[in-house]
Amino acid sequence: MYKQILVPVDGSQAALAALHHAVELARAFQSDLFVVHVIDIYPFMGVGTDTAVGQAEYLSAANANAEGALRAAVAMVEAAGVPCESATVEGHAAEDGILQAAGTCGAHLIVMGSHGRRGIEKLLLGSVTQRVLQNARVPVMVVRGSEA
Repeated sequence: MYKQILVPVDGSQAALAALHHAVELARAFQSDLFVVHVIDIYPFMGVGTDTAVGQAEYLSAANANAEGALRAAVAMVEAAGVPCESATVEGHAAEDGILQAAGTCGAHLIVMGSHGRRGIEKLLLGSVTQRVLQNARVPVMVVRGSEA
C-alpha cells in the first residue's frame, strides 16, 4: 500500500515520534523510508544576515544540524531493519522542501510530527504541518510530539 514513506526530521521530539510511527508502518507494509531535513536558505531578514559572512555562518550551522538530525534518524531506522535513504533539501519554506522531496522520492505517504502549537505561538510561528496537509498530493499522517 505504502511502498515509499517520507519522514521530515529536524531533531525535535515531534519528528522523533513521527519517525517511530513511520518505522512501524514500514515494517507492516514492507515499505522503504525516505528521511529528509529541510534547510531554509533565507530564514529571516535582519542585521548581519544579509552579508555573505552572516549567510555563510548560518548555512554552515544549518548543514551541521541537518547532518546530525539525519544521522540519528537513519541510525534508528537501520537498527530497526528498515530500508532507508536520506537527503538534505534547501528551500524557502520547510513545507515546500517537504513537498518537493515527496515528489522526488515518489512518496506514497508522509509521516510528520506536529509540535502542537496554539494561540499566539501558532500565529507567529505558523504550522509547517498544516501547510503540508493543505498542499500534499499524498496522504499525510500527523503524529503529536507528545507521543514519543
